[in-house]
Amino acid sequence: MVGVGGQGAILCSRILAAGLIGLGYDLKMSEIHGMSQRGGSVSTQIRYGAKVYAPNIGLAEADYLAAFEQVEALRFLPYLKPGGALITDEHRIKSMPVAAGLAAYPEGVLAELERLVPGLTILPGGRLARELGQIRVQNIVFLGALVTIMGLDQVDWPALVARYVPEKARQINLEAFEAGRGYVDARKQG
Repeated sequence: MVGVGGQGAILCSRILAAGLIGLGYDLKMSEIHGMSQRGGSVSTQIRYGAKVYAPNIGLAEADYLAAFEQVEALRFLPYLKPGGALITDEHRIKSMPVAAGLAAYPEGVLAELERLVPGLTILPGGRLARELGQIRVQNIVFLGALVTIMGLDQVDWPALVARYVPEKARQINLEAFEAGRGYVDARKQG
């Protein structure tokens, strides 16, 4: 999972990891925060299987890449293996140089991703979160979409979400999870 500091990639990764452990998988996870406090890149890698010895995923080894921001999807695309699934948000977050007017946000990122990745899902995670009234739940929208794409239906994800988010934000996070799951289910049927 990759994103920009403040998007909740690490919380989302921890919930996913808990669900995978609950399924009986051995799991290793690494987190790279970088300049996350200042809007920089954040990435987590989760390896799971019968037995896992190291947390790091090499180039062209990831089965899934969940990118909460489209430029981050492009930046981390070399880690996705051929035939792997990429889920990214249509939502844009301006980096510090772009916000300061020192650089321009790259154009055509989603078109380039569509050209490069046959297994691309463009999720309106930011829009769905805003429709729920809170952009901060974008990460849980992503979690709902990702576990649905991964076919991990046998986990009680709402219970895990409820365990990991603050009580005052529990209901909106549960709605966010269902919004992500529902978006992917609707795409499968349509």
